[in-house]
Amino acid sequence: MKIYSIYDEEFRFYGKVAEGYDTAELIAAMKNIPMPADGTDYRPAIAELEACGVFREFRERAYGGMPVQLGMCWGHNTKLNCLEYHRDSEVNLGTTDFILLLARREEIENGTLNTDKVLAFRVPAGVPVEVFANSLHYAPCEVPEADGFRVAVVLPKGTNTERPEFEPKCEEDTWMTARNKWLLAHPDSNEAKNGAHIGLRGINIDIKE
Repeated sequence: MKIYSIYDEEFRFYGKVAEGYDTAELIAAMKNIPMPADGTDYRPAIAELEACGVFREFRERAYGGMPVQLGMCWGHNTKLNCLEYHRDSEVNLGTTDFILLLARREEIENGTLNTDKVLAFRVPAGVPVEVFANSLHYAPCEVPEADGFRVAVVLPKGTNTERPEFEPKCEEDTWMTARNKWLLAHPDSNEAKNGAHIGLRGINIDIKE
């Protein structure tokens, strides 16, 4: 699988580099959070990260003053497993280089997406990147030379918290697994085994292969 850079022309359909942010304090705070022994962890909001000065900048500049949260996804991962989307852009920032596996929401057909539509993009350490709302994404992947990854996740406040309770009125409603989170799972994933909508067909991409 070819791995593109976020500076390649192909990335402009999926996101953009977020410019003008001083991320040094945030990166230092992220490095203080212990790495899980295996697998990944995710917390929508982490007080130690939100105490960093750049949090206010993300809120005011990247989201136009709307309420946001600053959390982190971290651990060990090389597989696609699932793709998700939100109604808003997401800002990511890594302490090391990491890889995003991305597709486009409009490529979903009849509730499914073929994984041959997925592209891989390498994000350099310390560079904040906006992932557009129509970009399908999921847990970052570590690069071969790094022992895991730590990636900050900025999203509108409340995203990825408890799923709202309502009676589904259309198929898309059944894809929702958390607040502001719609998920397509690969049949091989734990998410699918736990009842998530099976919406990915094809190879469950593993970048280490």
